[in-house]
Amino acid sequence: MMTPLRITPARLGDSFVAQVEQISSQRILACYQCGNCSAGCPMSDHMDVLPNQIIRMVQLGMREQLLASKAIWACVSCMTCNSRCPKNVRIAEVIEAVREIVLRTNERRDCLPIAELSPETLAALPPIALISSMRKLTS
Repeated sequence: MMTPLRITPARLGDSFVAQVEQISSQRILACYQCGNCSAGCPMSDHMDVLPNQIIRMVQLGMREQLLASKAIWACVSCMTCNSRCPKNVRIAEVIEAVREIVLRTNERRDCLPIAELSPETLAALPPIALISSMRKLTS
């Protein structure tokens, strides 16, 4: 009997998967794309990439495409996706981790330094960006 090939971040050679897993504390590769998260998402009509597709893009290391998507800012962190996942992948935390990656100016920082942002930058950020940053800062 042949043993199935197990794909791990190291085997993929993808530091993006490892980075998202480290920030979100989620096992990205546990997702098998059932689509339950997207089916229950109240914001899916407003997303250019659905929640399950976000996870898949992380799995495939599609960093630049995902970081440029509008979907990560459309998520309202209602946690419906989390409650629907049969593998207990907390998708909302993954989306928040992707937001953090976008917001970090120095990837070694653990949070966005809001006090250091200019008023113009603050005005241009989506409100959920600030909420995510504060949640990360206080957790």
